[in-house]
Amino acid sequence: MSYSYPSDISREQFDKIKPQLESMRTPPRSRIIDLYDIFCGILYVLKSGCQWRMLPKDFPKWRTCHYYFTLME
Repeated sequence: MSYSYPSDISREQFDKIKPQLESMRTPPRSRIIDLYDIFCGILYVLKSGCQWRMLPKDFPKWRTCHYYFTLME
């Protein structure tokens, strides 16, 4: 990401939860998008209350962030 948002967490904080997030995905495929960026996109939506489609362009596509969000439910 090129811009930092107030909802972002640090990489050190993210490293603590990264193993749990990686274990949620069932099919092992290579990841093109950084999981940190996806998680920050999810945090942005949760903190701001915006709609998924209104996610700023600095984050990965809203569908990608929403997909990972549904895995966490």
